[in-house]
Amino acid sequence: MSVLSRDEVQTLLQPSSSPCVSIFLPTFRAGAETQQNPIRFKNLLRTAEERLADLGMRPAEAEELMEPARRLVEDGDFWQHQSDGLALFRSPDLFQTFRLPLSFSELSVVEDRFHVKPLFPLLSGDGRFYIVAISLKSIRLISATRHSAEEIDLPDVPKSLNEALGDLTRQFSQFHAGTSAKAVGRSPIFGGHGGGEDDLKAEMQQFFNLADKALQKYLDRDCPVVLAGVEYLLPRYKETTEHPHVLEEGLTGNAEGLSATELRDLAWEIVEPLFLEERRRAVERYGDSLGTGRASAQREDILPAAHEGRVDTLFVARGVRLWGSYNSGTREILLQENQERQEAGYEDLIDLAAVQTFLHGGIVFAVEQQEVPDGQAMAAIFRY
Repeated sequence: MSVLSRDEVQTLLQPSSSPCVSIFLPTFRAGAETQQNPIRFKNLLRTAEERLADLGMRPAEAEELMEPARRLVEDGDFWQHQSDGLALFRSPDLFQTFRLPLSFSELSVVEDRFHVKPLFPLLSGDGRFYIVAISLKSIRLISATRHSAEEIDLPDVPKSLNEALGDLTRQFSQFHAGTSAKAVGRSPIFGGHGGGEDDLKAEMQQFFNLADKALQKYLDRDCPVVLAGVEYLLPRYKETTEHPHVLEEGLTGNAEGLSATELRDLAWEIVEPLFLEERRRAVERYGDSLGTGRASAQREDILPAAHEGRVDTLFVARGVRLWGSYNSGTREILLQENQERQEAGYEDLIDLAAVQTFLHGGIVFAVEQQEVPDGQAMAAIFRY
C-alpha cells in the first residue's frame, strides 16, 4: 500500500509535458474478484486512448505513451498486491502508480495537467492513523484510515518481553496469571499501576523502551496513535514512547485475538472526532461568513479567487465533475454542453479550483456532496 503525502501531490502538480493521463480504479485486495481488476483497468486505458485520439494524437503515439500502463495489464503479481484503490498518472515526463486505501470511482481523464481531486480525501478528514497493540507477548502495528487497515511487518522490533530481555518465564507467568481478558473497549489512559505490576516494572519499562525505539521508523510522527492492550500496560507504554501524538484515550482489553480491521473499527471511534473537528469548524466559519463577501458556493466567485490565491478553505463534492474551461485572464467560464463525459479541450472545473487552492496553501475538503455547505458541488471561504 502506498502512503500519499502532500509533497507527492505537489510533485504531480508540477508543470509536465502534456497530455497528462489520470486513471482511478477501485480494486479488490484478494480472492477471485482480483481477476476483475486488470479487466476494468484495460477498459479505462481504452477510454484514455480514445481521449488522446480526440486531441489529435496518432494511434502509434498514444500506444507508445501508454505502453508502461499497458504492461501492467498482464502483470499478475501487480494485481495480487492491491489496496482499495489504484491511481495511475502518465505523461511524457512521468509514470507513477499509487495503491491507496480509498475506493475510487472509475475515472479516466486526459488534460494538460494531472487530475488529483479524488486524492484529497486522503489528505484531510479521512487521514491516516496508527494502532499499536501491545502485550508482554507481542507488539503489533496497524496503519489505518477510515477505509483501510494494514498490519505492518516488524522484523526488527522485539515482539515480547522474553525476546527483548531473555527468559523471564517465571516472573511473567506469575504476573500474567491475573490479567483480565475482558472485551476491548474505549477507555482513558490513566497513570498509576495495578496489582503485581511492581514485580516487573523495570523489565516492562526496558522492554517498551527497546520496542518503541525500533518502532519509531515505521511511524509518521504527524499521525495520531491509538494504543490497544490490557489496561495496566497502556500508561506504561505511553510514558515510554517517543511518538508525540499518542492519544489520551485507548482501547483497553485483550486485543490479541482481534484482526487489524476489527481494531481499526474500534479505533476509528476515537480518532474520527479529531479528524472531523477541523472540518466542523470550517463549516461553521462558512456559515458565519455568508453575506459578508468572504464565502460563496458560486463557481463564478470561486474559480477567480482560487487562481488569485484568495481561497482559504474549499469544499468539493467527491465524484462530481463539471466539464468546462476557464480563462484566468478574462475570468470567463465556458461549460461543456454535454456533461456526461469529458470532451477534448475541457477539464473538470471543480478539480481546477481544488488544485489552485492546494497550490496556494489553502485547505481542500473532498467530501460527499451532502456534506458540502449548501449541498453544492463546491463552496469556499475566502481569505479576503
